[in-house]
Amino acid sequence: MNWIYIAVMAAATYVVRVLPMTLIKKPIRNRFIRSFLYYVPYITLSIMTFPAIVEATQYPVAGALALAIGIVVAWFGADLFKVAVSCCGTVLIAEWVITLLK
Repeated sequence: MNWIYIAVMAAATYVVRVLPMTLIKKPIRNRFIRSFLYYVPYITLSIMTFPAIVEATQYPVAGALALAIGIVVAWFGADLFKVAVSCCGTVLIAEWVITLLK
């Protein structure tokens, strides 16, 4: 029975990847579709990452605060290491404060 599931999953993956290559032979000139396809990877990564950031901490408020701080720090041009350190520090301090308040 598991082989049927694997075969269906393989067929679905194959069809999703092969159909666009076989059906679309000309370059896509529509500006809306081109911009949509350009941002799909970023949207997919965001959809998978942002909920995990909030749910990875003991208190979701700490994760949301770290996300906000990380966005602000990155907005001002900090590199990835500085953003990660600021987010980790934010979670550490926020969870410490929340634990003291409870």
